[in-house]
Amino acid sequence: MNVTPITIAGKTFIGISVALPKTNLLAVASETGYIMCGALDVALLNEKLSARKIIAGRATGVRTIEQLLTAPLESVTLEAERLGISVGMKGSDALLLMHG
Repeated sequence: MNVTPITIAGKTFIGISVALPKTNLLAVASETGYIMCGALDVALLNEKLSARKIIAGRATGVRTIEQLLTAPLESVTLEAERLGISVGMKGSDALLLMHG
């Protein structure tokens, strides 16, 4: 597991990567939300865990934190949409909206 501070536009986020057999889990978190690789189940967050109001976005096909930051989000939670985060937005832009 690797935890690294990441700075975007002067704001600090936490990058987390976990090497697992045949895959890597990738996430970058702000104080209020996060973006993650394809392992994130946005439907679960929206449906079963909706009371938690999780702010999150998912990018698929990424293999590094750098790719996660530049990839377009493939899906986002309803709470993320309320902040103006949308499908197709770059991960880094979504994080800046999550930072507040």
